[in-house]
Amino acid sequence: MQKSGSFFVFLISFAFSLYGQRSEESFNNGWEFLREEGTWEKVTLPHTARLESKVVVAQFQGDCVYRKSFFYHIRKNEKAFLHFEGVMMTAAVYLNGTWMGTHEGGYLPFTIDLSGELKNGKNVLEVRVNNVDHPQIPPGKPLKDLDFNYYGGIYRNVTLIKTNAIHITDAVQENKPASGGVFVNFNSFKASTASAKVLVHVKNESIDPANIRIETTITDGKGYSHRTISATQELAGYASKQIESDVQVAHAELWSPSHPFLYDMTIRVYNDNQLVDEQHLKVGIRFFELKEDGFYLNNEKYFLSGTNRHQEYPYIGYALSDEANWRDAVLIKNAGFNFVRLSHYPQSEAFLDACDELGLIVMNSLPGWQFMGDSTFQVNVKQNLRDMVRRDRNRTCVLFWENSLNETWMEKPFMAELNQILDQEFPFYSISASWIDDPSYDLFIPARQHGKAPDYWNPYQNGAKHILIAEYGDWEYYAQNAGFQQKSFADLKEEERTSRQLRSDGEKRLLQQATNFQEASNSNRKGATTIGEANWLMFDYNRGYSPDLESSGIADIFRIPKFSYDFYKSQVSPGNFTRDSRLASPNNIEIASYWSPDSPLDVTVFSNADEVALYLNDSLIGRQTPTVNELSDHLSQAPFVFHVGAFEAGTLMAVAFVDGKEVGLDRVSTATNPDGMDMEIDFAGIPIATDHMDVFFARVKILDHESLVSTAQNEVTFEIVKGKNVELIGENPVKAEAGIASILVRTTSFHDEIHLQATSPGLGTMVFILTPEK
Repeated sequence: MQKSGSFFVFLISFAFSLYGQRSEESFNNGWEFLREEGTWEKVTLPHTARLESKVVVAQFQGDCVYRKSFFYHIRKNEKAFLHFEGVMMTAAVYLNGTWMGTHEGGYLPFTIDLSGELKNGKNVLEVRVNNVDHPQIPPGKPLKDLDFNYYGGIYRNVTLIKTNAIHITDAVQENKPASGGVFVNFNSFKASTASAKVLVHVKNESIDPANIRIETTITDGKGYSHRTISATQELAGYASKQIESDVQVAHAELWSPSHPFLYDMTIRVYNDNQLVDEQHLKVGIRFFELKEDGFYLNNEKYFLSGTNRHQEYPYIGYALSDEANWRDAVLIKNAGFNFVRLSHYPQSEAFLDACDELGLIVMNSLPGWQFMGDSTFQVNVKQNLRDMVRRDRNRTCVLFWENSLNETWMEKPFMAELNQILDQEFPFYSISASWIDDPSYDLFIPARQHGKAPDYWNPYQNGAKHILIAEYGDWEYYAQNAGFQQKSFADLKEEERTSRQLRSDGEKRLLQQATNFQEASNSNRKGATTIGEANWLMFDYNRGYSPDLESSGIADIFRIPKFSYDFYKSQVSPGNFTRDSRLASPNNIEIASYWSPDSPLDVTVFSNADEVALYLNDSLIGRQTPTVNELSDHLSQAPFVFHVGAFEAGTLMAVAFVDGKEVGLDRVSTATNPDGMDMEIDFAGIPIATDHMDVFFARVKILDHESLVSTAQNEVTFEIVKGKNVELIGENPVKAEAGIASILVRTTSFHDEIHLQATSPGLGTMVFILTPEK
């Protein structure tokens, strides 16, 4: 909820690097796994309860067990905690046969104190996991009726944390409003100096009293450093205390999507003069506000252009590596978005790390979709909200809290209590959001289809309240109450009108998807009170209630972009691109055509350039500015549409110009019969992890000379012919879809070369060599 007074906020990316008496050790390796009546197998985390088919039918639901043996040396005054980032959906933890605790809920972390049951020497840990439908655990709705799949297993990281008996606590574990762990909020920004309160919750789990002081240091990596030391306070044995310090940053460099600058913060805890705990954090400074005329970031009016993301990969469900989560964030950023809504649940810490560092504003969301349960369910929703805020309250990227249940009817007292909880847990400036236009919320976030065609939410007025279109471009076309502004829409068949288009559905239908998103985005921007939009959605995904892929993604489930992806890329001016070696070039140009005899003769080019020249077989078709019409007159950049008089096999070439200078080009050539192939690994700017589990896609493109054969369905067989700790996951052999065959590769470590071979009848064999970075 919004607060009166200062709206300056300081947020933190919790990428912990720990020193002193604290250590963190990955606990992802060396597990055994048993699913119901199966046999024990060796696994590495993150792990899914069962590999599923690309199109999930009858997803596994049931019981499974994870078991790990490990040796431990008990030290005096040492505490040991096991931190689980996410287990779907209930997890009962046992150590050496003793029950240590049970956690319900699959999207938020929990921590187990192992200290009292650890043995000197060998220990056995067991985690009993169940993911069956549970109407009292959010999202609550039975999987067979749910618009997404929630999969199963220990699908996020597990970490063994060792601390001194005197230590900084974990915010979620402590379960104290606006307390526990570290809580930092900058409440003043004057003459370029930012000032903050740093709250550190320290617990003494020894019998002896302690004299505690906190030292906080912030640096910018360029030579600036500021250190603050709190007054010494006495902390009794078996007691805890929150200690407050003041921190200042002179000449503060502010975080934004185009300049996601982060500082380094180190917090040290001393007992007398002995260092007993230390945490290292990445921190960003920015301030934001909903004003009468819109949303402001760092005192500049800002339009939020974004997308929705489900955290699903083919075959492995939610069990993505940290690097895979980063690659998704890179793809979202490269699409030109500055905003992402976490539909419809809190997502991984690695993904939020990436949003902090790459500059993606986040709307954090409670688990829920079209379901309201009993009183116990509602209690669990409220606890989910508390845990979500405690986990992410210090995130640089999180500016919006969807502290409501998506598309679920909620009674007024329930909504009021959710907002009271947000106020209590985050007693600073915040923006709460709901799909219900209730006065207890700061921001109204309906889907476009919830409005009435043809204007939808453009006429919205409710005092000074603003609106963000949280979903658009899919259902309103699927339900056929949109699209009638398009000249050829009435002549299209039902399956041709929709935005739900697989890459294999062909050029014309993929162009229609791009047109739908373009039209809807253009319409959204006409609303006087609209501060932003999030399309539905980024990646194709599975749903519990339907045995097919929901294909309105602007990239497919293998993360291969469709034409719509190129449309969104064109909406960002080169000057607003984030300068980061992991991201794409700021100048982009893409021809939205396969240039075949069946291709439209009106050729669309998506580019953020001033002008584009189009050539066919080196003959100039035209050089022009963007084509502005009723479907593009409110966009940041309209597409370039060229009319080609007649089809002629060969090469289309588009050249982009900014201020009269050539800045980029794209070529598309007519392809007929496959005569070769090419293999690539999709790193998305993020190298393969060397010392822990990673997953990434290998692709084979079916070519006619050097041109992709978009209609090719050739069968490709992948094989690891050399390599350690690597496996292939998915259909194999696999049939190419729209000329590309994809398979998932999983490594548990990467220290030696991997030789990946692909074979296709009539096209031969090729080998791709992956070499670890030295």
